[in-house]
Amino acid sequence: MDNFNKPQIVVLLAAYDGKSWLKEQVDSISRQENINIFIYISIDPSTDNTEFLCHQLAEQNSNITVLPDIGKFGSAAPNFFRLIRDVDFSNFDYVAFADQDDIWHSDKLSRAVQMLTKHDCDGYSSNFTAFWPDGRKKLINKAQPQVEWDYLFQSPGPGCTFVLTKKLVLELQTFVRNNKEPMSSVWLHDWFIYAFARSHSYKWYIDKYSSMLYRQHENNQVGVNTGYKAFLYRMRFVLSGKALEQSVLLARLCGLASHPFVNRWCDLSRSGFFYLAFNAYNCRRKPSEKILFLLSCLLLSVIGHKKP
Repeated sequence: MDNFNKPQIVVLLAAYDGKSWLKEQVDSISRQENINIFIYISIDPSTDNTEFLCHQLAEQNSNITVLPDIGKFGSAAPNFFRLIRDVDFSNFDYVAFADQDDIWHSDKLSRAVQMLTKHDCDGYSSNFTAFWPDGRKKLINKAQPQVEWDYLFQSPGPGCTFVLTKKLVLELQTFVRNNKEPMSSVWLHDWFIYAFARSHSYKWYIDKYSSMLYRQHENNQVGVNTGYKAFLYRMRFVLSGKALEQSVLLARLCGLASHPFVNRWCDLSRSGFFYLAFNAYNCRRKPSEKILFLLSCLLLSVIGHKKP
């Protein structure tokens, strides 16, 4: 396949203190098969010379662009939203997202394009393989069947597996540009992107194929939930009600605040939690997580939630 006929894909990469892993990640992106790749990097001011490395990579590779410094973001989500706002997507067919510390398989993007075309979808995500410094690896399965309301309560996986069509990303870009202030309260860009897509009637495909190695280390902002400590942390987080506060925010941003389903629980009252427990099968994809969600909502219906 000649370069003229290859899909044009732009990869949005948010960087922060990533010097130790960034070059390996960029190299794996650059090795993508049957794709014309362009990388845009936005840097959260760092302490390890990440800026110098990024500019060096851009000088050495004409397909890499570093966006101008606009100050501190503080977390990955606002950095990715900045990329969505500021990059011109008019010359690209698809948009992908990259963390700074993973390793992509060489067919990651070509398979995503194949699946988007085959299943007539505008959003794609996939399974992935977590790996640790001691050599351990674990396949993380996110490809359970989607249910009616899962997008208000969970992401289909990490954003670094996402690939979007131009049609979807242009509508997303317009929304992000027009809602900069309310978007500042969104914690996770990947969860929001999935919610936006599903709530705006875009089809999404979750691939069983593991497309990448997902690095686990102490600096992960969001890592893989494994072991009893991670389970207890997740339980405390759910029972605090903070995750459901984000669900309310996403529902409002997606224009669903007056929907009968959302209206029954968005006040986060005891009766609202009980209603969610009754509808748990439509709120999470994985059977075990449906049960956890049900039990958490039942407990919240008893103890209540202290609103911020």
